[in-house]
Amino acid sequence: MSASPFAAILRPELAELQAYLPHAGRFPVRLDANEAPALLSEGARRRLAEALACTHWERYPDPRASELRAAIADSLGVAPERLLIGTGSDEVIALLLTALDRPRRPGHPASIVTTSPTFVMYRLSARARGMRSVEVPLDAQWDLDQRGLLRAIEFAEPNVVFLATPNNPTGTAMSRSRIEAVIEAAPNALVVIDEAYADYADHSNLDLVDRYPNVAVIRTLSKIGFAALRVGWLVGPEELVREVDKVRQPYNLSVPSQTLATLVLRELGEEVRGIVRQVVAERERLRDAIASLPGFAVSPSQANFLWVRTPVPAENVHRGLAEQGVLVRSFHAAGGRLAHQLRITVGTPSENEKLLEALARCV
Repeated sequence: MSASPFAAILRPELAELQAYLPHAGRFPVRLDANEAPALLSEGARRRLAEALACTHWERYPDPRASELRAAIADSLGVAPERLLIGTGSDEVIALLLTALDRPRRPGHPASIVTTSPTFVMYRLSARARGMRSVEVPLDAQWDLDQRGLLRAIEFAEPNVVFLATPNNPTGTAMSRSRIEAVIEAAPNALVVIDEAYADYADHSNLDLVDRYPNVAVIRTLSKIGFAALRVGWLVGPEELVREVDKVRQPYNLSVPSQTLATLVLRELGEEVRGIVRQVVAERERLRDAIASLPGFAVSPSQANFLWVRTPVPAENVHRGLAEQGVLVRSFHAAGGRLAHQLRITVGTPSENEKLLEALARCV
């Protein structure tokens, strides 16, 4: 077979990557993607449908997403000029790395520093752009390893540092003092605090954007019941947002996404808060129930999922659950201490009961 005609022009880093694909197949209970459970009221669903009925389908979206930008700004108390809006936080991450990939020294690729385990798109987006990814393992409590991160920053001279809090997949909130130590150790890098799950946490780090000139915070609607809209944003320094916006594709956010996300922020605040309250209550109930099973342990979570240590290899439990129609996320392929770890999204009460019954049978 002849060599691919594209081999000489494809970025070599792609050979080490795999496309990000969710688990295929049909499962009655899907608790693998950190989506909010189906708790949206019928009244809210009707209001969303009414808003879409007025759509001018023949027109391009607002390229500046002006109404949505204003709604986000009002909800957070920030200036609209400090917002970068993308198709989910995935696009925001990609835009940042596209704009900030200038090597610091000739012959040396630009780098990022992040933690491990954490959201896979930091590394994937960086490597796809030829950047080096330096990953520092979290400590025994799944918190930041401050000393390790400071060494990595000194060694790698990163362009961007990614810190997720609450972290995916562990659900843990990173210690505030350690976050600030990292920020202060990287004055010439952008420190991105990814708060995708902040709605479920007991505190936010958004104030750090005002306290430090090298900090930005990422948020999204995807985890609070509106993953279908694919809306995420960054709050950062105005001069950074202005430059990164130059690499954003025009019309990147569709009309339905802009319209409905604006409605969510303007009109459905109490609906969202109600969903969050229900998920947090179920999270605590589910944590106690899983922890009571023989050999299982559950880390403290500030997100809408649980980080579960299994008494037998996680691969076995994952397979046993899938055979019973319950899909969760296993990290056994990474090996080491992750070989016994599952990430389980908090579902509806009935879904959670089916999970618990299936887990008990696995044990």
